[in-house]
Amino acid sequence: MKKPKVFVTAQIPDEGLKMISQHCEMQIGNYDGVLPKDVLIDKVKGVDGILCLLADVIDKDVMEAAGKQLKVIANYAVGYNNIDIEEATKRGIMVTNTPGVLTETTADLAWALMMSIARRIVESDKFVREGKFNGWQPMLMLGTDIYGATLGVVGFGRIGQAVARRASGFNMRVLYYSRKRAPEDVEKQLNASFVDLSTLLRESDFVTLHLPLTKETYHLIGEEELRMMKKEAYLINTARGPVIDEKALVKALKNKWIRGAALDVFEKEPQIEPELLELDNVILTPHIGSASYTTRTKMSVMAAENLVKALYGEIPPNLVNTEVLKK
Repeated sequence: MKKPKVFVTAQIPDEGLKMISQHCEMQIGNYDGVLPKDVLIDKVKGVDGILCLLADVIDKDVMEAAGKQLKVIANYAVGYNNIDIEEATKRGIMVTNTPGVLTETTADLAWALMMSIARRIVESDKFVREGKFNGWQPMLMLGTDIYGATLGVVGFGRIGQAVARRASGFNMRVLYYSRKRAPEDVEKQLNASFVDLSTLLRESDFVTLHLPLTKETYHLIGEEELRMMKKEAYLINTARGPVIDEKALVKALKNKWIRGAALDVFEKEPQIEPELLELDNVILTPHIGSASYTTRTKMSVMAAENLVKALYGEIPPNLVNTEVLKK
């Protein structure tokens, strides 16, 4: 049997690539950064499968370029808003993702950002490196206590709940807002109270976002919502960039509507609102929520398994568009 042809848009950990190479004829993109659309269209011509990143926009044009033999698009991510699911389903193409595996790692990063912005770690590091530290001073780099504060979790899925679980060690009051209320036993276990978004924003000292990007969540946090928050509050985003209106956030940070923010994702990624780069009361990291050796390796294996199983006539474990099976 002739091996199916596969295009992997970027280098991923070897464990997944080894699995793919055993079963497929594989080509890997070596572009520095996000593949331009014209390059992506050229590379997918004639392939049976695509393994792509969240930054790769897989739309009708890309599917058309690949051809009628394209069977599967395996996304190396939990989210899949980069793929036109409706178009893929119409064409009988399976779409898969990598859920669950990055939950704890992303929750860790949300906490790392929360603690770093509250205690001004990045500012302090820069201060020391610039030779400005002349000894201990009572008013130097004053920050905010996390212990005993109120944590507001927006989006209470796997990652949101993992973030809330960590709050118990800091004796925090936990509020959450989500499309669906969590079961009573989960609320009790996590000591979390379900509230509306306005209440959460008004009462939380730290607001952390864990939402998918949908029409409903686009710019969920805008000027009106930022004005609701406490002046001493912080906003953390490890979810999707467009959930926040970045221009409104710049205004909020400049005018001290809130004390600070920490972002791992951006509205027009990889472009960043230029004014954010000039502010000291925001921490910016390059979409590293899942960036641990262990987690990225697990994602690699999961995406590869999804890809290979789909190409060899099996139902992949993490099929997003299950309706394609009815085709």
